[in-house]
Amino acid sequence: MGSRASSSTSGKLQFVGINESGPEFGEGNIPGKLGTDYTWPDLSTISTFVGKGMNTFRVNFLMERLIPNQMTGSLDAAYLSNLTETVNGITKLGAYAIIVPHNYGRYNGEIITSAEDFGTFWKTVANEFKTNDKVIFDTNNEFHDMSTSLVADLNQAAIDAIRSTGATSQYVTVEGNAYTGAWTWTTSQGTDGKTNGETMGVLTDSVDGKLIYQMHQYLDSDGSGTSSTCVSQTIGSERLKAATTWLRDNKKIGLVGEFAGAVNSDCEAAVKDLLAFVAENSDVWAGALWWAAGPWWDDYMFSVEPKDGVAYSTYADLVASYA
Repeated sequence: MGSRASSSTSGKLQFVGINESGPEFGEGNIPGKLGTDYTWPDLSTISTFVGKGMNTFRVNFLMERLIPNQMTGSLDAAYLSNLTETVNGITKLGAYAIIVPHNYGRYNGEIITSAEDFGTFWKTVANEFKTNDKVIFDTNNEFHDMSTSLVADLNQAAIDAIRSTGATSQYVTVEGNAYTGAWTWTTSQGTDGKTNGETMGVLTDSVDGKLIYQMHQYLDSDGSGTSSTCVSQTIGSERLKAATTWLRDNKKIGLVGEFAGAVNSDCEAAVKDLLAFVAENSDVWAGALWWAAGPWWDDYMFSVEPKDGVAYSTYADLVASYA
């Protein structure tokens, strides 16, 4: 599977860090206005995280702002410039920048059905970042309520398009249907009656060891990450077990691309349990990324934005301890 920086004995993981939000805000206003509808991450706060040892930042953006009007169109120069500035700022700190369209498998509100057009989108984007080894391409955030076979086809088109640009040194992370939930990876059916476990394992990559299966896992009753109540102190490990078995059986590598818990004793224990489980199974899990940071979160219960983030003092150092 290629070189791995993590090991099940060290408790350390290859990719440890934070989701950075802001560029995807104001999705009801397209293209929207910078500073009013959306913003960009603060590189000084990212530097704070790097100082703690974190090495991976998932930068969420919108497809419609980067390539307006149609997926096969041209890049918006201003939005691209801000994305590039953010990515370069992160990678110059020695960290990885995961770039991800926060689009849920939709473009302009409609399910993406053309794998060819989706591939064209990714070819255009990858061409801009193909020389930066610290960039990781994440195909799309949380496909849901669509054909799982189509999700697999879209992912394959993205992989092929990215590699066709000569971007062969970077990792690519693919996401599944049903909000790419780890806990339902092998059970939740798409509109075609198929699960991620049935369709996603056949994806191929021309570059060995650089394909990662990104899954998300929250700890509340419906797994949505919208409640401050965690189901139990062991819910994290319990919800990752089936996906861990799938990864191992299929000789794949996974990444917990989003996870979080509110600031209370049960959730803190559950977060510790999840991270410990990921580290114990680092032969198949490459890392974990907290949701989320960003300058506009205010009193959001999961915010770890330094200084004013509600969850910063509870969770930032804990997450960083696995790097």
